[in-house]
Amino acid sequence: MTLLLVRHGQASFGSDDYDRLSATGHEQARHLGAWLHSHGRRPVRVIGGGMRRHRETWAAIAEAWADDGGDPLPEPEHDPALAEFDHHAVITGYLAENPGHPTGRMLAAGQRPQPREVLELLVAAITRWSQGGGIGDGESWSDFRQRATSALERVDAEAGDGEVWVVSSGGVISQLVRHALQAPDETAVRLNLALRNCALSELRAHHGRWHLHSWNEVPHLAQHPGLWTYY
Repeated sequence: MTLLLVRHGQASFGSDDYDRLSATGHEQARHLGAWLHSHGRRPVRVIGGGMRRHRETWAAIAEAWADDGGDPLPEPEHDPALAEFDHHAVITGYLAENPGHPTGRMLAAGQRPQPREVLELLVAAITRWSQGGGIGDGESWSDFRQRATSALERVDAEAGDGEVWVVSSGGVISQLVRHALQAPDETAVRLNLALRNCALSELRAHHGRWHLHSWNEVPHLAQHPGLWTYY
């Protein structure tokens, strides 16, 4: 069995609701849907994390697939174990431990930091979280890791022929790839921060374990480098 992991399209950074696709995110997902159909890819199951940006990504993929002449796709299933971790809780917990962080001070003053400044804060916060940093009553890193891999185990238990498409987020996909690589937690952090929006990664089940066959590919955007985004 092949597991095709799809990161959602670009979300709405800086808006009042991050958990929805931007216009760029919709365009990325439509390019992906057309590419999947034109290259003969077809799922036997589709599973999403259930978040709005996951659902909207799948809707754009399916719409473009149909517009390209594709037969109806399977109805998507939703597994909450494939939902992203709570970025806000992780950052808030980190800033409680590190109140002097420059970006944190900007946020506290009501200023709007640049995306690069937010990224630097996110790197520090996720790294600290992966090392056991406190986030109050929120989900721990180990709980998140177990939640993500439990979803993979459920898919494995229902293994069969064909492709299963998973539409999720960078943190979850990075945990699944880390698990397949049997790599340390630091690897999941680095993978997460490198993953493009609407990128494809592929795991294949073989001899009782998952193997990584591709990572962070955007062939559907090869002619559209302006659509390569990371947040």
